[in-house]
Amino acid sequence: MTTSRRQFLQYTLAAAAMTACATGTRSTSGDGRAAPKKILVLGGTGFLGPAVVAAAQARGHTLTLFNRGKTRPELFPDVEKLQGDRDPNKGAGLKALEGRSFDAVIDNSGYYPRTVGASASLLAPNVGQYIFISSVSAYAKNDTPGADETAATATLADPNVESMGKNFENYGGLKHACEVAVEKALPGRTTIVRPGYIVGPEDRTDRFTSFPWRYAQGGEMLAPGSPSDPLQIIDVRDLAEWLVLLVERNTTGVFNAVGPEKPWSMGELFAACKEITGKDTKLTWVSGEFLQKNGEDGEGALPIWAPAFGAYAGMHRRSNARAVQAGLKFRSPAVTTRDTLEWFNSQPEERRSKLRGGLPPEREAELLSLWAKAQQGTPVAPAAQGG
Repeated sequence: MTTSRRQFLQYTLAAAAMTACATGTRSTSGDGRAAPKKILVLGGTGFLGPAVVAAAQARGHTLTLFNRGKTRPELFPDVEKLQGDRDPNKGAGLKALEGRSFDAVIDNSGYYPRTVGASASLLAPNVGQYIFISSVSAYAKNDTPGADETAATATLADPNVESMGKNFENYGGLKHACEVAVEKALPGRTTIVRPGYIVGPEDRTDRFTSFPWRYAQGGEMLAPGSPSDPLQIIDVRDLAEWLVLLVERNTTGVFNAVGPEKPWSMGELFAACKEITGKDTKLTWVSGEFLQKNGEDGEGALPIWAPAFGAYAGMHRRSNARAVQAGLKFRSPAVTTRDTLEWFNSQPEERRSKLRGGLPPEREAELLSLWAKAQQGTPVAPAAQGG
């Protein structure tokens, strides 16, 4: 794997130890619903957090949010909000959590083992379950199709580092170190969830959104790789609903949160785009080898897609069998694609005019031109690396 591709995959999974799975008894109320739980969400106002709050409220649970109060503080006026800092050495730190008890914690905002360990240790005496949202970047490699939760995990050259690194090269190792810190504080009471690419409405990265949006523009579109290249995503709403289920069932263990349940492909993504938009956009499939040769090996222009060979052969082929067995369910990825595009189209013009993912038009045109010449056998010099 090239260093730049590895670093980019770490980065785009950011914006995303234990192998046993034990399922506890699920108590229910008289109407068959799970008994109400007191749930603390560390974070709660970014992308995944609001979906968790909505899912938990729909199930009748009581929520408390702990964050700095800086990101969308207007959300959820009916939910208790505690302000502080994940770093106990900054400002009020974790003081607002002292002496508080909860049935479960869902940690959406943990990136450094020192601060994650601090919250886990503080809460350990007074919580039943600690769910940590990690990432598939916690794995050391992406080269094995079907790899499950027992695959080797990433390590850090400096175990005390508190920086993602210039190119997010520390992201995966830090996530795994956070997992270890949580398990150390609450042995046997932790749930480690390793999502792949989380997508859906409200995704501010535009990593996935860029594909249906670009398709809707029509004309000739560069389609990376081949129609059979695998694609694993998880709808933020599916992930959130499952996290609440894990709380209700007191399920512990380590899980790959990747979807859909059955294999999906780039070709199926674009078929969904055609059905949704009614457009007949011309797709020009450009090989992964050609894209790598011309600099598209992970510098930001082609998010989510990865070459389906070599060091990336397992990138979109991880096993989700354990999570499915633990109750993870998926809506159709075509529905996710439709809802995501509808959400994006509902945004103000200023937001829609500044797509944050995908190939810039001039870069796409350049690569399509080079590809056409290559197919005709015309010698061409590699294009400059995209960004």
